[in-house]
Amino acid sequence: MGEYGPEAIAPKDCIACGHCVAVCPNEAIDHSLTPLAGQLPISEFNKFSAEEAERFLRSRRSIRSYKKTAVPREKLLQLVEIARFAPTGGNTQGISYVIVEDKETLRKATEMTIKCLENDPVLGTRYHAIVDAYREEGTDVILRDAPSLILTTAAKEFKNGRENSIFSLTYLELFAPSLGLGSCWAGGLEFYALMEDSPMLELFHIPEDKVITGAVMVGYPMYQYKRLVDRNPLDVAFFSPGKVTV
Repeated sequence: MGEYGPEAIAPKDCIACGHCVAVCPNEAIDHSLTPLAGQLPISEFNKFSAEEAERFLRSRRSIRSYKKTAVPREKLLQLVEIARFAPTGGNTQGISYVIVEDKETLRKATEMTIKCLENDPVLGTRYHAIVDAYREEGTDVILRDAPSLILTTAAKEFKNGRENSIFSLTYLELFAPSLGLGSCWAGGLEFYALMEDSPMLELFHIPEDKVITGAVMVGYPMYQYKRLVDRNPLDVAFFSPGKVTV
């Protein structure tokens, strides 16, 4: 395969994943789309033990109380830099990021979401407590007074936009604690922002050919967790042909 890689054999099947270059033990394969020079030797990094990996994953928490301290742009850029390495369907990638730091814009986004809930006869009833807390007490449970919001965007016609964004923002969330940061999915805002004709597209200056595909709040946690919490007991079954597991 030499310098041409497997695309010389089946060019239509190549998705530029770089696996052919990464797996070769003798550095005998190069690829024009994923050059050997841009790959890092894994041997230079220590792997987590199973116990370390378990504790790392379980220590991730959704942070809903933030300090007022602004997050330096260097750290926000580090977050989206790691997010772009997340796996994507068929290596399609296709995700862009918008980092929002302006407090007034974030306030407007919360206000727009609250109005959306108020004007919806079903959601207004279901989430009246959220609306009342905001209107009566100024309590923002949409963006939690987080100093930063990170949006993912993708082309309107890109069918994997939402799924790839979920992968990417999950990487971002897992990486955030290593920078002393906390994060939380902005589910309330997503409900309104992910609509194809959402006014938030204009608020956040999203290009006309793109849509918002995800949203995560980021900031310095107000509190530090001291323990790993438990979850519901594991519910799992091994499939056996011809048998029904109850």
